[in-house]
Amino acid sequence: MVIDNIKQILGSSPQDLSDPDLYLNRELSWLRFNDRVLEEALDKNHPLFERIKFLAIFSSNLDEFFMIRVSGLRRQMEAAAHKASPDRLLPSEQLAIIRQQLLPKLETQYKCWQKDLVPKLKDQGIKILHYEQLKRKQRKLLRRYFKKEIYPALTPLAFDPGHPFPHISNLSMNLAVVVQDPKHGQRFARLKVPKIYPRLIAIPSEDKADENQELGLDERNSTNFVWLEEVVKANLDLLFPGLKIEAAYPFRVTRDADPEIEEDEASDLLAAIEESVRERQFGSAIRLEIDSSMPDQVREILQTNLDVASYQIFVVDGPIGLSDAMELMGINRPELKDTPFKPSVPPSLSTEESIFSVIRRKNILMYHPYDSFDPVIRFIREAARDPEVLAIKMTLYRVGPDSPVVAALLDARENGKQVAVLVELKARFDEENNIIWAKSLERAGVHVVYGLIGLKTHAKVSVVIRHEQDGIRRYIHLATGNYNDVTARVYADLGYFTCDSALGKDVSALFNRLTGYSRKEQYKKLLVAPGEMQQGIISRIDREIKIHQEQGDGYIAFKMNSLADRHCIKALYRASQAGVKIDIQARGICCLYPGIPGVSENITVTSIVGRFLEHARIYYFHNGGKEEILLGSADLMPRNLYRRVETLFPIEDEVIKSSIRDDILKMHLKDNVKARLMLSDGNYEPVKRGENDEPFNSQEWMIKNRGIWHHSE
Repeated sequence: MVIDNIKQILGSSPQDLSDPDLYLNRELSWLRFNDRVLEEALDKNHPLFERIKFLAIFSSNLDEFFMIRVSGLRRQMEAAAHKASPDRLLPSEQLAIIRQQLLPKLETQYKCWQKDLVPKLKDQGIKILHYEQLKRKQRKLLRRYFKKEIYPALTPLAFDPGHPFPHISNLSMNLAVVVQDPKHGQRFARLKVPKIYPRLIAIPSEDKADENQELGLDERNSTNFVWLEEVVKANLDLLFPGLKIEAAYPFRVTRDADPEIEEDEASDLLAAIEESVRERQFGSAIRLEIDSSMPDQVREILQTNLDVASYQIFVVDGPIGLSDAMELMGINRPELKDTPFKPSVPPSLSTEESIFSVIRRKNILMYHPYDSFDPVIRFIREAARDPEVLAIKMTLYRVGPDSPVVAALLDARENGKQVAVLVELKARFDEENNIIWAKSLERAGVHVVYGLIGLKTHAKVSVVIRHEQDGIRRYIHLATGNYNDVTARVYADLGYFTCDSALGKDVSALFNRLTGYSRKEQYKKLLVAPGEMQQGIISRIDREIKIHQEQGDGYIAFKMNSLADRHCIKALYRASQAGVKIDIQARGICCLYPGIPGVSENITVTSIVGRFLEHARIYYFHNGGKEEILLGSADLMPRNLYRRVETLFPIEDEVIKSSIRDDILKMHLKDNVKARLMLSDGNYEPVKRGENDEPFNSQEWMIKNRGIWHHSE
């Protein structure tokens, strides 16, 4: 294995930076990231509901991993594409290793749920029960609820010579039902358990046993729950009258959810994306999860008709699809959750003064969720109503439902403003929301564009063009995260308000490229991908090498989601070989191996998985004391650098620059509670504290000190 090769070369000081053994496999690095999510579920220092949240996130992450990454490997293998990954692993080899590494983690997950979390929920008066554990009156009430609310929506589908095997939609919960027919003997049927109901059904109290009393299931105040599929299973006799129910077994299918769209052949991209969303339910089966009680006979029926190999089948000893355990977060038990806090608002934005007057006077840095997202919404709302505002331009990647940002854009159009919005229809798993908003904006007369052919527009940019006494002025907001008020409460992202004229001109030129035929790739201050971003990062790394050779104080610090681009990794290896000290904090994927003698002994890699999702991208270069900091939307991954429109923007305000360095970047790098240190074999371990080191949780520090980075004076 590659890790064994790394261990062998640790003492041999390899100098060839093209050696595949110096690059960790992307998929295996992702699995280690999800392992760190699972660690949070195992961490007894978290409140109980927060542990359940992390367990649910571990499951939902895996669902997406199979739908996108594993399905991609399957397509490569079936097409007999023998192209190896940068670490020389073939698709078939990667699939085998993924299963090998995943099985023990799944066992840990279910052990955590059944042996740890469920008993602790019971200690708190919240019971997750099996149907057979319910009292007679409770079963009676649930049967009444089933008849009234669930039964009408169920459609059993037979499978026999007269009925073809039914289509199993992606990630749907199903029951494989075995019945005994007096005339025809044993028969098989599939029953889909609709997603329109909660997965965890509140168990009614026995004082509702009066048949005439309305049965209301209040999820927020309930304390006892049963899984929906168990309720359905217990009442199958109503769906199959005259037949004997022999057994029913839960199962779930994960499908390839990444259909290819030939954009250059699509006459209507909006229609093409709508079609691709529909096709997501019909992709080839990638994973089959079955209940551990399912007999071989039923398993073979599913395996044959879904056309899955044995290695694609995962036997589950517990509830399938634990991502639905997130529903428990809706219970009104604040003592079982993280302590809430009130996000900060810059004092200058807490007055009645126009936001444009404030930005004209000073640049403003926002760090969500420690800072409120309200000023960003206010920026667009005020622009929509300001009579001096001529136009608003904006990129929208993940918007979310009931978006106040989109509402403000619609308001701006009603007020006669020129509004141009780039809506990225290909934002994976947010396509439906984005299609809805794109149509609403178009109906209102907004200029809606869908980006450049073959590229996703991932940049987070908005500009307001305002007529003032001294001429036209551009007010811009640049960010590392989406214009989504919901995710801004849990994603740690940076946003920057400025009216810097050079940046404003760059942003206008970028929009001209996105909405028109401009082929501009070089900008005065912005680094834009595809184009000069990759080389811009590499040239700055090379500059740091040169300065270090002259002055000996070379230092680079990157904070990002993921690091996978081989050219950037190679440049960082060169810098390490030259003696430059490098700190990398990559929350997710990191394909660079730190600590290899002669290659990366000057590189330290950490990762933080905590209460908030670390989503900010910060690129710091000491630059011989003339420090340079870039913020933006891009990770150093091939998809970001070659297949997406991305922006990185410089922070030239010295006060804000020092605040990002000292109050944000250094504080996160100082973390010794949630940070995990990457070892030279690619594995992670908790950061070790020295004998005199106090525990330091960077996210908790940010909560306590929120607001100190707001603006320049």
